[in-house]
Formats: sequence, C-alpha cells, structure tokens
Amino acid sequence: MSELTQPTGREEMLRAVPRADGSAPRALVLGATGYIGGRLTPRLLNAGYRVRVLARDAARAASFTWGDDCEIVEGSADDADAVARAMDDVDVVYYLIHSMSAGKGFEESDERAAHTVARAAAAAGVRRIVYLGGLHPDDVTLSPHLRSRVRVGEILLDSGVPTLVLQAGVVIGSGSASFEMIRHLTDVLPYMPAPKWVRNRIQPISVRDVLHYLLGAARLDPDVNRAVDIGGPDLLRYGQMMNGYAVEVGLRQRAIAALPVLTPELASHWVNLVTPVPRSIARPLVASLQNECIMKDHAIDELIPRPDGGLTPYRRAVALALGRVDADAIETSWQDAEVSGAPSDPLPSDPDWAGRTVFTDARSVRTHASVAELWRVILGIGGENGWYSSPLLWAVRGWMDRVVGGVGLRRGRRSRTAARVGDAIDFWRVEAVEQTDAGHLLRLRAEMKVPGEAWLELRAVPDGAGARYEQRAIFFPRGLTGRLYWLAVLPFHGLIFSGMAARITAAAETPAAADTPADADTPPDAETPANAEAPADAETPANAETPADAPHQAS
Repeated sequence: MSELTQPTGREEMLRAVPRADGSAPRALVLGATGYIGGRLTPRLLNAGYRVRVLARDAARAASFTWGDDCEIVEGSADDADAVARAMDDVDVVYYLIHSMSAGKGFEESDERAAHTVARAAAAAGVRRIVYLGGLHPDDVTLSPHLRSRVRVGEILLDSGVPTLVLQAGVVIGSGSASFEMIRHLTDVLPYMPAPKWVRNRIQPISVRDVLHYLLGAARLDPDVNRAVDIGGPDLLRYGQMMNGYAVEVGLRQRAIAALPVLTPELASHWVNLVTPVPRSIARPLVASLQNECIMKDHAIDELIPRPDGGLTPYRRAVALALGRVDADAIETSWQDAEVSGAPSDPLPSDPDWAGRTVFTDARSVRTHASVAELWRVILGIGGENGWYSSPLLWAVRGWMDRVVGGVGLRRGRRSRTAARVGDAIDFWRVEAVEQTDAGHLLRLRAEMKVPGEAWLELRAVPDGAGARYEQRAIFFPRGLTGRLYWLAVLPFHGLIFSGMAARITAAAETPAAADTPADADTPPDAETPANAEAPADAETPANAETPADAPHQAS
C-alpha cells in the first residue's frame, strides 16, 4: 500500500481503541470504492482496525491498493442478507453511500438502504455508525439530493445504534467533483455569467479534514448520538473560491456577473458544457449551492479535537489538490463514480455469443517493442494521452454523448499511467486488467449513450523477440436501432481503429521519457504558501469577486 498523506491514520488521536479483550476493533465501510471511502479505508487499516467492506463488485474493491488487506463482502446496501453478513462482529460502520448521480426514485432507494443498514446494525450489536451527510441550512426548502441525505441521517440516528452524522459542504481535494467544477470553470472562462448563488456564503472543507473527522468519530463515547456540522476555517462566496483558485494557479481574477435567470437546471447544463463534470453529477452539486451552506455552530470541537496545526485553509487545500494532480498521485476521483443507467454487465465469454447478433472489429499489429513497452502505452490510453487516432472524430463522438446526457470524452481518467478495475477512462469503464505470462489485457466497457452494449479490448501478447498488439471492438446491438447505428459508424472504424493500432505500436517503439521522481517539482503533499500573492500583472475587474485570501470571517 502506497504511503498516504495526512491524515495517515497513524496519528495518536486517531488510532483504534482496542476491544476489552485486547483485540483490534472491526470497521465496516459502505461505499469503500467511492471518493471518500477509497481514501478512508487504507487509513483505517493504518489506524489499527480490521476492515471489512461491502461492495457491489468485489473485483473492483480488490483492485485497490488496500484490497488484499481487507475482507470483502459482495452485495449492495439494500440487500438485507448481504448487509447482515457484513455486519457480523463489527464495532463501527461507516455509511458513505448516496445516490449522487441516480435517476428517478433515488430518494426511495436511499431510504430503503438506510433502513436496511439501520436494522442490521442494531441486530448485530454494532457499537457506532458514522455517516457523512450534507451541510445545509434549517427552515428552507432543500434540493431533493440534500433532502435525501438529511433523511438518511435521521433514519440512522433513530436506529438505536449510537450514530454521528457529519454534515459537510463543498469538499476540496484532488479528484473531488466540487474542486474539478471550480477548476475548469475558472480555467476556461475569463468572464463568467453565473447564477446568483455565486454570492452565497459557503464553508468549504479540505478532504484531509473530512478524513480526520471520520477517523476521530470511531473513538467517541457511546452516549453521542447526534448530527454536527463540519467545515474549514474560511467563509467564502462561491465567486471568491473561483478567484482564490485563479490566484493560486497564476491566472488573472475572473469577472463574475450574477444573473438571476440561470435556474439550477440551466446552470447544470452550463457546467456540463464547460467542464468535464456531466449533468447527472452537476445537477445535485448546483442544487446544493442554492442556499448558504455554513456551519451553524462548532459543536464538533467538543467531540473531536482539530488536527495538529489546525484545519486546512481553502487556498492551501487548492495547492495540495493541484500538487496531487501534477504528480499523477490522485487516490480517488469523482470520475470513477458509477453512472446511473450505464451498462454494468461484464462481457460474455465468446461461446456465449452463439445465437446472438454481435458485431466486431479486430486488428492485430506486430511490433519489435517488448510486451512491457506496449503495455505501458495501452495502460495510459485516453484522458490527456488521447486515443492515438482521429482526435476530431473522438471529440465529435464525445460531444454527441454530452448533448444526450452522457459523460462525454472529457471525463478523463484518475491517473495518467495506471488503471484499475472500476476506473473511468473518458466514456469507458475499466472492466478487466489482466497480466499473465501469456499476455496482458485491458478491457473497457462503454458508458456512452449507444443503442446496445459495447466493449473495447486491448492486448499485448508475446511474439518472438517482440510483441503483438491485438485490438477488438465488440458491439451487441439493441434492436433495429442498434444495427443501424453500427452500420452508420462502420465507415469511421477504418479511420479510427486502424490508425489507433498503428500509432499505439509506434508509440511503444518510442523510448519512454524517464519517470519524474515522486519528490521532484511538486510532490503529492506539496503546498503553495497560503499567503502567496497574485502575479504582478494580475488585474481585478471592477465586478470581480475578492480572492479567497482577502479578509474573511474565520471559523
């Protein structure tokens, strides 16, 4: 398991408290493959917990660096039998799931899962439940997603098991959807027409501080059963957050015009257009910003001490996130969130195709590059590295997908050089990563909007002194529309797939640039001083938001 940034879980105030018999307590993580859960799980291991995870896809959970160190139970949170098995001999349950990008009926689904977990935890004698909910004001009409998260917290608090509900707002960290939205809006738009909620006050929190509170929650006294707000030290307007990011990366501050006509629905379309964050994820994020999201009190300080050195200021959180991006060391990312409605069944084995309509496009190219050199190129395909053929055609296909509500090509990938099962790569999902003496395989399952199911397989196979590159596109059409779709794109396959095979093998034959040392330039935990000044030529338009390091109210 790779070394972790703060908190590591080894801090004395976060270490597991042994059971009465001296054995290590057991933690169950629901949502371990998600953005927060994927970071919390290895820190729980470091803290001395025995960790069990409940995951719908055991192979995906096992692909994480911590997969071999955890017990994995396959199942979903609304499967009573699976949840009951997972709860056996558990001390603390982390409930880190919610339907961020789910479609209709997500509130009922969230409530059903919460009831299932609450009942199983009570029956198993669990000592504590920890739930990460959403920061929200009282006495206002909440968005459906925030309302659902509040309801889940209420169900867990009423379970009879001591529960701590941590209510957080905008989370800033490498790979977080909130950070990526701020980052791309600011990078792309020098002048920004924005919804009126850019004037709302927000209390962002660094992902490292969220993890600190989650780890500390497991040590609470059994009489604590309540919801508490958590947030960072800065109270900012959303516009200030964007300009704080601009100053941090050396951009001129952005002029922001608040327009009352941009509804949440229109704003989510705007985010979908300008940033890699798809509309399905942008909609709940935008809706949560309609009201001011600041801490109502600081009761959390009475329960869990702040980290050594205090909470992380916004500008420092941005610098830390950028350092992780530059170092290609992002632990988890919003990109890998499951897409509602996307195909999830694995590719059937070839014999299972008998009697079914299936279209394939297969290519094979021999290269004098080694299997390792070819695999290096295959494993880094997509995202910033591109698809090695017809960038315009790939871009057009990505835009078509965004227009109809898909994730599009600009979703990118978590890492530029590594892939694990469950990772998103543009509008594909990694279904298999296999490395054997007989060859290496990367299989991608399509999550773009298509009338059928599609996969792309890329292989590096030993061939004498060199290697052979094998590429296969597979499409199971759905009805007449699916067949017509394949015929329509068939002329482009010659351009895309033949060029792709030729350029991938050519890239493998080009010596790779020496790897940059992990501590060179911007290490994963590097930070820009919080009081860094904007460049001398930076201009502040008359109607621009004040940057995040301007005078503000501290928590």
